[in-house]
Amino acid sequence: MKLPKVTLEQWATFKAVVDEGSFAKAAEVLNKSQSSISYAIAKLEEQLPAPVLSLNGRKAMLTEEGKVLYRSASQLLTHAQDVEQTASCLSQGWETEITIGFEAVIDITPLFNAIDQLIEQAPHTRVVLLENTLSGTVECLLERKADIVLAGEIPPGFIGQPIETITMIPVAHANHPLCRIKTKITDQDLKQQRQIVVRDSGTKRNRDAGWLGSEQRITVTHFGLSIQALIRGLGYAFIPAHLAEPFLISGQLKKLNLHSGSERNIQIYLTLASTDSAGPAAMALKNILLKLYKR
Repeated sequence: MKLPKVTLEQWATFKAVVDEGSFAKAAEVLNKSQSSISYAIAKLEEQLPAPVLSLNGRKAMLTEEGKVLYRSASQLLTHAQDVEQTASCLSQGWETEITIGFEAVIDITPLFNAIDQLIEQAPHTRVVLLENTLSGTVECLLERKADIVLAGEIPPGFIGQPIETITMIPVAHANHPLCRIKTKITDQDLKQQRQIVVRDSGTKRNRDAGWLGSEQRITVTHFGLSIQALIRGLGYAFIPAHLAEPFLISGQLKKLNLHSGSERNIQIYLTLASTDSAGPAAMALKNILLKLYKR
């Protein structure tokens, strides 16, 4: 069998340079010197019929050939990681650690109940929870940061199963000016008030979601802070109905009667980072979660 001319390390270096945008940043991520990065890329391009990178100042740009090879290299590296994970599972039996990435809007009670059941079957398997918002949850899949992900979308190349529908509702403190409006609240009414939004935890595809028409905003990192700000009357926000319910019952918060779009639903999906190399703990947890969450 003919061995590949380009090593996995060279492809990994190439991918890091593209992902980070420069040789210097790739060197930081890979914990190598910039000269070793430059040497690896030079050796890589010696083995290829056409250049894969062009330099624009300090920024490394993909050539047309490089774009094609980048996709193939990414798949190759992912497959190599899956092979190593499979070997680890075969040698150790149950995984020593399993990581769950989840969208901050979900109801975490079934998740904790599922972990409790998993621990009964695999008491020596450590569990790591990664709470994210918006694109940060999807990055857990794309970058293999988690074994199981509960997210509001399924990126291309993955297969997910619906487990829960989250209803987001607009709320404010009971004494907030918006709650004193007798008619239905319009977009113009909202624009005149401060909105509390939860920051996207993603680093690659940072984006906003929901109604973001207010010029005045307070940006927080999680819904717990959002609720604290709401209770203090600092603004209004769209938050998951199950998180708002105790404060609606107590009268601290009130649901806003919007002219349109008072509620929006988010479908949450359970997705495995890799169906081929998922170990027994990941598969067991997946099955438990599918039983405990409402579909």
